[in-house]
Amino acid sequence: MTRMLIVGPQGSGKGTQAKLISEKLGIVAIATGDIFRANIKGETELGKEAKKYVDAGDLVPDSLTNRLVEDRLSWDDAAGGFLLDGYPRNRTQAATLDEMLSRLGVDLDLVLELTADTEELTQRLKKRAEIEGRDDDADENVIRRRLELFESETRPMIDEYKTRGLAKQVDGLGSVEDVNARIMAAIQA
Repeated sequence: MTRMLIVGPQGSGKGTQAKLISEKLGIVAIATGDIFRANIKGETELGKEAKKYVDAGDLVPDSLTNRLVEDRLSWDDAAGGFLLDGYPRNRTQAATLDEMLSRLGVDLDLVLELTADTEELTQRLKKRAEIEGRDDDADENVIRRRLELFESETRPMIDEYKTRGLAKQVDGLGSVEDVNARIMAAIQA
């Protein structure tokens, strides 16, 4: 069984790679971003609340995110392993995830960090905004704010996972296939 996280700045390819990893390993990919977008599009109460943060380029508060994730991890399809994409984003969420996993009687096996250059990420996100019509990726100031938040909020969490021997860094630049080959090699190592 594999229980893992995929982390990296917005635009590093986490979503694309999560789908491929999920297919290859036969585990469910759980993307908090997809859950947020579905709620925003559906104009649910949670979606309306999340939209305020997303539109400003801020992160959705931990209290909202934690409830969604814990519920999702309790579903039957996650019992055989999972890949979390977009959660946890900071040390507080990581501690909460540890508590959730402890209640479920399981441990985290691996944290994959995708890396990429800031300018490359900015261009990827702008292109994604054009192709997918994602408003959260259209404004360069919002993009840069999200990348700054990654460094200030998520980097310390990744460093903590490194000290626990769980984190492996993978270059997120190159073709989807090349990046995936590097990821699968990291998983098997």
